[in-house]
Amino acid sequence: MSTVLKHSPDNSQDLTITELGACLQRQRSAYHADPVPALEQRKKDLLALKNMLADNREIIVDAINADYGNRSRHESLLTEIIMVLDGINFAAKHLKKWMRTQRREIEFTLYPGAKNRVIPQPLGVIGVIVPWNFPIQLAFTPLTYIFAAGNRAMVKMSENSRHLSRLLIRLVPDYFPAEKLCFFEETGNVGIQFSQLPFDHLFFTGSGATGKAVMASAAKNLTPVTLELGGKSPAVIGPDYPMNKAVERIMFAKLFNAGQVCVNVDYLFVSEGRVDEFVAASKAWVSKHCPDINSPDYTSIIDQRSYERLNEALADAKSRGATLINLTEGQESNPGMHKMAPHLVLNASDDMILLQREIFGPILPVIPYKDQHQVCEYVNQRDRPLAFYPFTNDRRLQTFYLEHVMSGGACVNDALLHPGQHDLPFGGVGASGMGHYHGYEGFVTFSKLRPVFYQASFSAMKFLAPPYGKRATSMLNMILKRKL
Repeated sequence: MSTVLKHSPDNSQDLTITELGACLQRQRSAYHADPVPALEQRKKDLLALKNMLADNREIIVDAINADYGNRSRHESLLTEIIMVLDGINFAAKHLKKWMRTQRREIEFTLYPGAKNRVIPQPLGVIGVIVPWNFPIQLAFTPLTYIFAAGNRAMVKMSENSRHLSRLLIRLVPDYFPAEKLCFFEETGNVGIQFSQLPFDHLFFTGSGATGKAVMASAAKNLTPVTLELGGKSPAVIGPDYPMNKAVERIMFAKLFNAGQVCVNVDYLFVSEGRVDEFVAASKAWVSKHCPDINSPDYTSIIDQRSYERLNEALADAKSRGATLINLTEGQESNPGMHKMAPHLVLNASDDMILLQREIFGPILPVIPYKDQHQVCEYVNQRDRPLAFYPFTNDRRLQTFYLEHVMSGGACVNDALLHPGQHDLPFGGVGASGMGHYHGYEGFVTFSKLRPVFYQASFSAMKFLAPPYGKRATSMLNMILKRKL
């Protein structure tokens, strides 16, 4: 049974290894006893996951709020509860189809009467490492597809999700046995030990730097990994696109969860001559929709370290000649509540921290551009982003951007919304990650698509056994003739 890890400094590492190892062994033994759960059992697991979330939604939202200091209740309900419940319903609806054995073509000349099949089968025990920014969504969405594929799971939560971690550790045994699902709190060294376990698959969401360390640990066991990382996701407003509509959608995305979203707009290209229009429209939008950053509707920055990091990035930009625009018209950030006022940054340069690292806050550098080629050249000189957001009604320009800028995913004429489409795969590319989940691709990620060849009672291979004579030569010549 999962428990909150409380260890003395002397032997905490040994105890952590022991507990994690024991949980893995327990789940692996259960997997071997029932390696391919039936459709009914998988649906039962999905229903239990759904019930755990639905039955406890208010205390879950409260726990996330406590971890943040202030997390908008509406944002938690939308992204942590509604989106996840919707995803579970989607998986349950399509699971029977996903589980079907697939027929594949056979070369009849060589293998008459034989057949090829692909059988989706569970991998076994999956490890999941969860970040703090959307802790329920980024734990329960992978779990949805892990259980749909018939697996078992161990989940390691973030050190910034202490209230939520302890709540989930307490709740899980009411819905799942320990041989199916266990949650673990981060107490200082759990993440390191967790990533070193010989899982059948390891799923990680977080920063690129931590992702590299996780991948290095997993490599020692040849554990396959899915890495959902971040990066600097750009948006571009085309010269044809209505400015007020662009601002409405971009600023909603930028201020959602106070900008602490891995697929958020990290920097924005605005046509030369339209920057002032963008600034004015942004001020008007914030004045209407976020008049008071001390309101419960506006989420806090997660902790003091992150709050200081964002302020240091703003100070660095100002010292290097950037123009900082506080969109709240003089309402200053609140360090006591870690509430950061939304800012635009004009005249940003590449030597500034804001354009070198993922921002993860309510700060938006604005870069003027002349044409689409300049945009593509700038983005393509950097790591491939997790998301890309072109705003234009010109179909040819949309196609140009989608063909010339590679990203993990894209959203045309909006931002943030593509991860919420359950029939679309989600994942990064290059420095922004590897592998996919969501939808059928999520089921595939946590399955072994096992190829099986079924030989017929008669096999033509016996005519090709050595010593090779005229019959074998004739057969090969006949087959070769058919292929030419």
